[in-house]
Amino acid sequence: EYEGDRDGEGQRHGFGKARLPNGDTYEGEYEHGLRSGHGTYRFKNGALYTGNYLQNKKHGKGVFFYPDGSKYAGDWVHDQRQGYGEYLYANGDTYTGEWANNKRHGQGTYVYKETGSKYVGCWVNGIQNGPAELIHLNHRFKGRFLNGKPLGRGKFIFDIGCEQHGEYIQPVQEKEEEDEDEPPVPLEPIWKASEITKLTPWSPHDEE
Repeated sequence: EYEGDRDGEGQRHGFGKARLPNGDTYEGEYEHGLRSGHGTYRFKNGALYTGNYLQNKKHGKGVFFYPDGSKYAGDWVHDQRQGYGEYLYANGDTYTGEWANNKRHGQGTYVYKETGSKYVGCWVNGIQNGPAELIHLNHRFKGRFLNGKPLGRGKFIFDIGCEQHGEYIQPVQEKEEEDEDEPPVPLEPIWKASEITKLTPWSPHDEE
């Protein structure tokens, strides 16, 4: 069903309201039969998008409310979260920063609601990767991450005014003969401290 403006060929054009066969509804602007401009799209499952469209795709600025209570507000390109945006997750965590192909990608800040900790730094395809800072209530870690885990040289900075330098080392898997069928569980990197100093300006970029 459609009620609204049409062009000379009878196609939806201008402002209109539509109910789709699957039960979704759209209210907003059309250009020559396609959703283009500003509109609000309600999904039958309870999701809602309000923002800009270009040729039936979410494109430009828009806000998407997901059925689980999470929400994304920011840039879209061809139906994908791309550019800059803020995501509020169902568990209360938030991510604010750059996106590409629907994933956290580039520079961004992730705040863990339960602990109040923050990851500030680089992301690649949704995973923490590259130089970053992990900020906790009374101390923070500055270093590099690989596949979501800290690895290599870094330092812990304590609010009392000192630093612990060291590095995260990836432990070597011990091979056990009988468990060949089971894939090895990746071991957590181990922190190896080297020295305690007063505050220094070292950053993970220094070694590059």
